[in-house]
Amino acid sequence: MCGRYAATKDPAKLIEEFEAIDLTEGHARADHNVAPTKNVVTVVQRHPRDDEGEVLEDEPAERSLRMMKWGLVPFWAKDPSVGSRMINTRAETAAEKPAFRRALVSRRCLVPADGWFEWRRTGKEKEPFYMTEPDGSSIAFGGIWETWHPKDDKDAAPLITFSIITTDAAGQLTDVHHRMPLIVPRSHWDGWLDPDREDVKDLLVPTPDDIVASLELRPISTLVNNVRNNGPELLERVDPANEDALFDVPKS
Repeated sequence: MCGRYAATKDPAKLIEEFEAIDLTEGHARADHNVAPTKNVVTVVQRHPRDDEGEVLEDEPAERSLRMMKWGLVPFWAKDPSVGSRMINTRAETAAEKPAFRRALVSRRCLVPADGWFEWRRTGKEKEPFYMTEPDGSSIAFGGIWETWHPKDDKDAAPLITFSIITTDAAGQLTDVHHRMPLIVPRSHWDGWLDPDREDVKDLLVPTPDDIVASLELRPISTLVNNVRNNGPELLERVDPANEDALFDVPKS
């Protein structure tokens, strides 16, 4: 699964990296410990709309950075609380599940991340790791998104939410956890974001072996266990045996 990640780059860097325009309206914030239900930056590609809100399908789609809440709320949901249970979408069943299949066809997004956290269980202990690109380039998780409108308030702003696609872990990542986020390579960004592409069979493929092999699996402090902790120290390499001495805190 993917239940926590880091996203610290400002929109200016993401604009260049993803060749997108910034529609975050100043709400983007560096976050070293992104948790479900937070509002974060995503990348989408949509056709423009006219003044009445109608989609201009003959106009080229525009790629943009947009803020979304982590935890998918299907358009038919009675209330948004279901989003906390839909932070991840299994690639193996996404095309079949009612909560995900419509979004998978026409509302795919990329979720920029510096890296993600996972915990390796050894007996009763859980050791945190940070998976990241050694060169500092962004990792693009495959995601899907939805728009939910409050049923009892037609004038309220819609809620825009997303879920991260996950797959079986591969290569060295199997040493940490049995699941991983679907990483979309740069060469597949155009296809993943294309709003007119409804055949997703070729998109839901495992992360390429070379990308998995290139990742650094970094042991980090158990400070990351607490979602209230949020700073660059969470991403620093730590020898688990010396953690207490380094940080002078008890293990969470």
